[in-house]
Amino acid sequence: MKIDLTYKEKLLKILTEDQIKFFEPLKKHTYTRLGGETDVFATPTTYDQLEKIIKLSKEYGVPVTLIGNGSNLIVKDKGIRGLTISLVAMQEIRAESNTIYAQSGAAIIDVSRYALAKNLSGLEFACGIPGTVGGALYMNAGAYGGQISDVLKSALLMNEEGERFTLSNEELSLEYRKSIISKKNYIVLEAEFSLEEASYEKIKAKMDENTFLRESKQPLEYPSCGSVFKRPPGYFAGKLIQDCGLQGLRIGGAEVSTKHAGFIVNVDNATAKDYTDLINIIQRTVKEKFAVDLETEVMIIGRDESDAD
Repeated sequence: MKIDLTYKEKLLKILTEDQIKFFEPLKKHTYTRLGGETDVFATPTTYDQLEKIIKLSKEYGVPVTLIGNGSNLIVKDKGIRGLTISLVAMQEIRAESNTIYAQSGAAIIDVSRYALAKNLSGLEFACGIPGTVGGALYMNAGAYGGQISDVLKSALLMNEEGERFTLSNEELSLEYRKSIISKKNYIVLEAEFSLEEASYEKIKAKMDENTFLRESKQPLEYPSCGSVFKRPPGYFAGKLIQDCGLQGLRIGGAEVSTKHAGFIVNVDNATAKDYTDLINIIQRTVKEKFAVDLETEVMIIGRDESDAD
């Protein structure tokens, strides 16, 4: 889309030049190394900046897309129109007694390590989750028997109008891989985690165990978006895919991992279409063989060749 010159000028009055990029390839900002360009890419560092660019974009009719660090994201090959905002520059983490406050752009791994340093237990499960705090809340991320809803007390949010407000754990309606945040398109600004005191050695031992399991079972040597599918009730997605004989199946540069069938890895300059075509084949094959619908956990956004400019 054509971005109004006045809109660009006003953006540059809110953000510095190094906080704005035009026609930015989003493959630079996704773990899969996939994605076309976005018209404008912004990295605000304060809540006031974020509020102002959201309100400005609404005034000029510029669509806004929010991304984290791109760990659970597939951006299609024709990219994203309008403004794409990343909050990765907002990374402050602080503690007060048994409570940790972490901004949206902080890596949830870093928050778990910070908790370890403070002898606070509860986030050990998150020591291998590659996403940000915002992304973790957005989908109630979890691993190794724990999930965000177990330790989250409240979240500071912003809506599409640029208004800030706080919701409690209960008000966030955190369920398996979803929350009111995703339903209402809220933006996570900060999370408040309520943890418990424990010995450094005990916390570290659990984190080391989780790290070993992750490194031994997941294909970390290739770009990927993590677990592609949600766990269907009564089954494991990876086991279903494996039992369909799909491990090693490749379309273009995208391949069903031979190490963990729940992952699709970028082994040779894959495109987003390679990924989505492979996802469709997996879903169709599992449905035909086991009558189970696999729902994607990874977020798929943007435009492909079938979309008009």
